[in-house]
Amino acid sequence: MTRDLLAALCGMAVVTYAIRLSFLVFGHRASFPHWLQRALHYVPAAVLSAIIVPMALQPQGHLDISLANAYLPGTLVAGTVAFFTRHTLGAIGSGFLVYGVWRWLM
Repeated sequence: MTRDLLAALCGMAVVTYAIRLSFLVFGHRASFPHWLQRALHYVPAAVLSAIIVPMALQPQGHLDISLANAYLPGTLVAGTVAFFTRHTLGAIGSGFLVYGVWRWLM
């Protein structure tokens, strides 16, 4: 490992740690407006959707809405179970089950 690479890694670690530490140290003093608190409530779902939807629709790098795409029915079932039951583990399990069975059948 070169000295430049080590310096870059250490610098990134310090910056990341400082950013996270700032929220722990100064977080109780900062208060956000009510509208921003409501908007931040939806950030995890938006980020998760931004990660999962492209993977489900483009598993090989191009749009694939066919019966051979096992990610799509697994994702749809997991999303439906999560929406109606609000049970995270059930949604994950049902999505994996549908994905596995779909791959096995195809």
